[in-house]
Amino acid sequence: MALLSILALLLAGCLASPGRAADARIGPDALKPMLQSDSLVFNGFTRSKDGRLFSPFQRQTKGEGIELGEWRDGKPVAFPDAAWNAWKQGDDPAKAFVAVNAIRIGPEGDLWVVDKGARGMGEAPLPGGAKLVQIDLATNAVRRVYPLQAATTDRSFIDDFRFNGRNVYLTDAGQPGLLVLDLDTGGLRRVLDGHRSTIAQRPLTGQGRVLRDDKGKLLFIHADQLEVSPDGKTFYYQACTGPLYSIETRFLDDAAVSDAERARHVRLFAPTVATGGTAIDAAGTIYASDTDGLRILKIAPDGTTSTLIEDPRLVWVDAMWIDEQGGLWIPAAQMNRTPTMNGGETSAVKFPTTIYRLQIDAQPLRN
Repeated sequence: MALLSILALLLAGCLASPGRAADARIGPDALKPMLQSDSLVFNGFTRSKDGRLFSPFQRQTKGEGIELGEWRDGKPVAFPDAAWNAWKQGDDPAKAFVAVNAIRIGPEGDLWVVDKGARGMGEAPLPGGAKLVQIDLATNAVRRVYPLQAATTDRSFIDDFRFNGRNVYLTDAGQPGLLVLDLDTGGLRRVLDGHRSTIAQRPLTGQGRVLRDDKGKLLFIHADQLEVSPDGKTFYYQACTGPLYSIETRFLDDAAVSDAERARHVRLFAPTVATGGTAIDAAGTIYASDTDGLRILKIAPDGTTSTLIEDPRLVWVDAMWIDEQGGLWIPAAQMNRTPTMNGGETSAVKFPTTIYRLQIDAQPLRN
């Protein structure tokens, strides 16, 4: 009873978070459905400068469906090819997608993909399975694979990533911590390993409900969302349930800095709530979803938080993307309704799943 009371208080605090009033200029008609699927669940989106559209997909049945797809004529097609999407038990996990979790177009225009390399939620990554894959969009072929095994453990769940020059920062949502990858050397380091800012302090929630994995255990998603400031000097990150922290990137980039010293420079940036995904614009405004309140928050560079839009269709908005025309692409992923977050129960996803677009007149930031 005591635990339930505590969880109820936490949820009440989240739903009463600051910035509740939505932007009066934005009505429900401004949220435009752009892409839909009658059978597939996606948890992200990215768009190339020439208008090509991509999403990672979450298989609801092992061995069926695709992990990464390009939207062509309104339907997703396995990308870069069928072979990369056809991994099965016994295949080499270093040469195919085991479980794609995040994608984005990189600063040079290639498509980059994080594969957590584990067959299911809470399972250990397979040897060679955790990787960052770079795909040349001119040839639709894999350009390079960066193995992540050297900085992962059997608890790791490599979640998302951002660029900062020739460094890539990645979050580990299973073994709480951050990874720093040098793209030139392939060198990989763990930083802020086990630091309080990388650890989820409460169970994951969605639509006001505490979530459990497919084995019935409470879900704790550690270091997850992340962004880099427009000038590349500040790194923002949080566990899936918030709050949002910041640290100067120089303390991440310098391998000579000890983790104890690094921890001294972590700052609380904004009191975010349970979040599915984020995006950042060229002015440094962060857009973060609220998985309980079904809304998108705007977090100004000074940490001030307001509501951009609130809409019942925005169920578990995951990784968002800002296009060159100032549109925010919003995948309503409904992840909280899938068996992996719904205690193993039959999927409650309401099809079609939808990716929306909202004109926000912001310039994109590519990192």
